[in-house]
Amino acid sequence: MLDSQVLIWLQYLACLAIILFAGTRLARYGDAIAEKTGLSGLWIGLVLLAAITSVPELVTGISSVALVGLPDLAMGTLLGSCLFNLTLIALLDILYRKGPILSHVRLRHIALAMVGTVLIAIVGGTILAGETLSVVKLGWIGVPSIVILLLYLVAIRQFFRFERRHPAPPETSSPRYAHLPMKTVYFRFTLAALAVIGAGIWVSFVGDDIAASTGWGASFVGGLFLAISTSMPELVVTIAALRLGAIDMAVADILGSNMFNITIIFAVDLFYT
Repeated sequence: MLDSQVLIWLQYLACLAIILFAGTRLARYGDAIAEKTGLSGLWIGLVLLAAITSVPELVTGISSVALVGLPDLAMGTLLGSCLFNLTLIALLDILYRKGPILSHVRLRHIALAMVGTVLIAIVGGTILAGETLSVVKLGWIGVPSIVILLLYLVAIRQFFRFERRHPAPPETSSPRYAHLPMKTVYFRFTLAALAVIGAGIWVSFVGDDIAASTGWGASFVGGLFLAISTSMPELVVTIAALRLGAIDMAVADILGSNMFNITIIFAVDLFYT
């Protein structure tokens, strides 16, 4: 009979295999949606892919405070995931052979990076203030968490309006997904998204089991391991997007995931009662 730890690691590998399979298709059909709708890869990566690949962080963050009452683990997972996501840019730079990848993306990514920096700065300032800001709240939810949510929603709305007013120039190359009907693209994208979300949630719980069984628990190592585990969807999807040549979508997924991860703090605050 297999040892329980071996079974846990086998589950972990199974999760990664599903994420690898579904994540590559998620990037492909996300690219197809961008082509067929006229939306930019930046927008698809910022909203659709970022939200889908960040669901594991959402589930882990909420469960950390609602089920086991460990806000440090929740924050460590979210901030650690942001840190890991940014290292993915370095990985993409290594894999992208045409030069520094950030010099080949659209300048609109600067706005995404700035919003993400502001959101993280709010979190850092709030943590630094400690008990000083504990009285600044609505009900049991801290005002900084509400400010983060509002800033995220306003930023997404402004990005969408700007993209609509200033669409990306049409590609001169022939359409790559002309053979796929729109309904097929949406259906396959939805299936891939559900698979990534399901496996991503599963890997977050399996990662928690691994952290507990190895004695890492809620330590820095445990939080970092969970952060890396929950960032597996971002890793797979961004590399898949890069292989498709959709570098704007890849980088936007990373920056958008960081913005979404910080916004998850509002949900964590909501469940931390």
